Amino acid sequence: SVFRLSPHFTGVPDKAELLGWGYVADGVPEVQKAAREVLRRGATQIKVMAGGGVSSYYDPLDTTQYTLEEMKAIVTEARNWGTYVAAHAYTDIAVKQCIEAGVMSIEHGPFLQEDTLKLMAKKGVWLSPQAYLFGLTPEQLKIVGTPSEGKMRQVNEDSENLMKWAKKYGVKIAWGTDLFGPPSKQALQPQEFIARTKYFTPYEILKQATSDNAELFKLSGKRHPYQKAEIGVIQAGAYADLLIIDGNPLEDIRIMTDPGENFRVIMKDGVIYKNEL
Repeated sequence: SVFRLSPHFTGVPDKAELLGWGYVADGVPEVQKAAREVLRRGATQIKVMAGGGVSSYYDPLDTTQYTLEEMKAIVTEARNWGTYVAAHAYTDIAVKQCIEAGVMSIEHGPFLQEDTLKLMAKKGVWLSPQAYLFGLTPEQLKIVGTPSEGKMRQVNEDSENLMKWAKKYGVKIAWGTDLFGPPSKQALQPQEFIARTKYFTPYEILKQATSDNAELFKLSGKRHPYQKAEIGVIQAGAYADLLIIDGNPLEDIRIMTDPGENFRVIMKDGVIYKNEL
């Protein structure tokens, strides 16, 4: 949402709070209660807003939005349930605090510096960046004239080295797009495959989207829903999430951007949803 305040002050809960999957919480007792509540409602991981935001109008990019003590409390609740915390964070200060608190995955991080990415690699902290989204201009996103415009231009300018440094130091890279909203916007998600070719080989990108993501998800232990078999591998007895593709994406990753044309078979959990063979 573009504007969120604590219901303690406005008296109006955010839609996310009404749905039970997100809360505005302040102070250690409140964040503990919020973390426990989303876990009781079935969350497999916890995502916390640790600093900055483009689509959220009133989150300046340079902010750090929780104290170390609050962040540690959230991580403790997640660990008590055998899972982990991911953090939406933009700046070095926010991310370093997240790492100290025990957060295991950083979402976005466009302004991270080289030493911070070195630290992430050393600590085994994951990075979930968005190469395609980081390159979209305010004009392309249709946010010119909104409070998000200037923030997006800063992301365009300052995120250039993130992927290069992440690859250089061997940071674990997840695959995600952060493209939310109407179906027309979500349909752009495969463009992430092409955007990452500036930094990674097709093999590396496909691995990020498959077995690497599975490795990250398994950090949620017994909380994730895929408990009966292995995920992220092709072997007897594993969850059968498979694609049969017309062409070789290792040679031309652009094949992945047109699933309607190029994906001949789509199988999920052993069930075939599309078969054009």
